[in-house]
Amino acid sequence: MSRICAVCGKRPQSANRVSNAKNRTGRWLYPNVHKMRFSLKGKTTVQRGPVCTKCVKSGKITKVV
Repeated sequence: MSRICAVCGKRPQSANRVSNAKNRTGRWLYPNVHKMRFSLKGKTTVQRGPVCTKCVKSGKITKVV
């Protein structure tokens, strides 16, 4: 499963892990996405794909059970 939100397009970001000695090594920050069935706000078509929890909480989508 791809880690890209189907609604807002949020994707993994690269960042630095910083130790106490200020050594910097690369790391990845992944968005919190879940695969679910949903419909966009105001539309009746049902889609299935990865959606981040920020889109679910803000009401951009409605979950279809």
